[in-house]
Parts: sequence; structure tokens; C-alpha cells
Amino acid sequence: MALKRRNKVEVAFSMASMTDIVFLLLIFFMVTSTLIAPNALKLLLPESSNQTAAKPVTSISITADLKYYLNENGQLQRVAFSEIEPFLQKNFSGVKEDEVFISLHADKTVPIEQVVKVMNIAKRNHFKMILATAPEE
Repeated sequence: MALKRRNKVEVAFSMASMTDIVFLLLIFFMVTSTLIAPNALKLLLPESSNQTAAKPVTSISITADLKYYLNENGQLQRVAFSEIEPFLQKNFSGVKEDEVFISLHADKTVPIEQVVKVMNIAKRNHFKMILATAPEE
């Protein structure tokens, strides 16, 4: 008498759930990559071979037409030159001096006098300034 098993084990593997996960990850990365810097300014930075590992707490940008922008909570906000120092004093007055790094993004056509004015604000308030540059080719 031959007995047959009623429960047969299938050796096939269903890839449907794996492809769902891959598509969800793809959608997630596509959405988050567009949210990284939607308000970024297009500046032609001077080139340099030296790079720093310090993480700036905020950034100041100067465009070619001498407009100033502050990075406040990930959003670029246009400000007048006279508003830069009060903004920095208000936001970083309680932070240790060694921890405040400000990144200065200046277009390479900006006169050096304008860059030095912003650097003097940082020096008066004992903030450390990092001049952003593009990597040398």
C-alpha cells in the first residue's frame, strides 16, 4: 500500500515582496535627494586643494551682485549686510567659541573687500570662519 503525503513543500521563492521593497527604497531615495538643497545658490567658488573637516553651524553666501544670504534652519534667507552681525550674535551667543564655525560662500567675482567685511564680523564676535572653495582640478 503506497501512502502519499498531503503537504508538499514548494521549492520556489517568490520575488514579489523583494521587488516591492526595492521600489519603495527607490522612491524614498528619489524624494529625499530632491529635498537636500532646493534653495541652493549657484556660486562659482574659488578653487583650492586644501579642505577642512570642521562642520559649520551656519553659512553666509555672497552672490556676484553683492546680495547676502544666511542659511537659517536649512533655508536661505536674503538679508542686508547690516543684519548679519545681529543674527549671528542672537543665534550663537550661548555657544562655546570653539564650536562656532561659519562657512563663507563667496562667488569668485566678489571683491575681496566684501569678503573681509564678513570675516571681520566673525573676528569681532570670536567665531571661526571657513572660506568655502571648490576642489582644484
